[in-house]
Amino acid sequence: MVAPIVRFAPSPTGLLHVGNIRAALFNWLFAKRHGGAFILRLDDTDRMRSKPEYEAAIERDLQWLGLDWRRKEKQSDRLAHYDAARDRLVAAGRLYPCYETPEELEFRRKRLLAQGRPPVYDRAALKLSDADRTRLEGEGRRPHWRFRLAAEEVRWDDLVRGPQHIDEASQSDPVLVRADGTYLYSFTSVVDDIAFAITHVIRGEDHVTNSGVQIQMFQALGAPVPTFAHLPLMVDATGGGLSKRTGSLAVADLRERGVEALAICALLARLGTADPVEPVTSLDALVATVDFARVGRAAARFSEEELAQLNARTLHILPYEAVRARLADDLGEAFWLAVRGNLTTLADASGWADVVRGPIEPKIEDAGFLAEAASKLPPEPWDDTTWKAFTSTLDRKGRALFHPLRLALTARETGPEMARLLPLIGRAKVEARLRGLKA
Repeated sequence: MVAPIVRFAPSPTGLLHVGNIRAALFNWLFAKRHGGAFILRLDDTDRMRSKPEYEAAIERDLQWLGLDWRRKEKQSDRLAHYDAARDRLVAAGRLYPCYETPEELEFRRKRLLAQGRPPVYDRAALKLSDADRTRLEGEGRRPHWRFRLAAEEVRWDDLVRGPQHIDEASQSDPVLVRADGTYLYSFTSVVDDIAFAITHVIRGEDHVTNSGVQIQMFQALGAPVPTFAHLPLMVDATGGGLSKRTGSLAVADLRERGVEALAICALLARLGTADPVEPVTSLDALVATVDFARVGRAAARFSEEELAQLNARTLHILPYEAVRARLADDLGEAFWLAVRGNLTTLADASGWADVVRGPIEPKIEDAGFLAEAASKLPPEPWDDTTWKAFTSTLDRKGRALFHPLRLALTARETGPEMARLLPLIGRAKVEARLRGLKA
């Protein structure tokens, strides 16, 4: 395979959420696996809704997830390129001006439906003479511009969906240029894909219906057609849409809630595939297995509960160096290895740092037994074998042995292995807590 060039093209009109991040992730993984390039293209031509703060948030979220890009482009910097492509299509007779108002178009649509006919634009504007157009513009009307579709069946092989076809003879000529002169996404996207030599367009299946039109635009502009891969859309655990919940599923929100970037990527890379969802310690593990042939056609079910479980499983296997810079309380590798198996978020480590560092108020369940235990503490230095040697000197077994000791030493019912915690707490604090003292 020739090194692919792919792009992720969000609009800076809001925050990234799990739905569009999934498309970004598949683009990035595919490019990395095949030695290609991942381009970030900001579709910021919506001047009213595009905001610099959203642009910054998009970049911040991608960087946090580990999805770096080779180059960044902004559509607002490329208006001259769209003008040139527009002029080429006009000269070729593939783009023509239309003067109907929205109200007139809506009336025609309803009339066709009432007649039991498909509401397809009738190309009435093609019958206008130069005099007609001059008169309409003299009345204050400004044209919108439609792309003249070839009356043919468009076919392509989709990497996810297999052979696809759309009969464009039954479709309305799409508007590419609004009456105010601004361009629609379907047009600017094609122009940019040509300019950046995009080889693969990887996106959600909600864009499948656009593909036939865009393929004809590639051809009309004399460019090769990229390969398409349309991912099935995501739904929530009940099968409902995610659209109304994108706020709670924004990447920024998940980050604030302590969800690991690797957990998000590992889940999104496996949803809807034949592969089990497993935690990973780096994105390289996902790069090695990305394969569109393993992506199913059914909607991918996204579960926050599954993400939370995967987040914990991810923390349980992360090496110390992967989290060291982010630990609020860095007590060293031995501490991390001791507590990571009991974390649901990284922030939970601070609670165990408090237990190790103290002071904490011990919970005393059996004062006499604990006093006896304190008297039998071995001298330091301590290591992972000390706990077993120490508890073997106490005339108890099972819960009667371990529960009072854990409560006194950690003030918690459950937690990491005491064999690992004991040397971290240290003899002085252990003895004080066993005697009921805050330490």
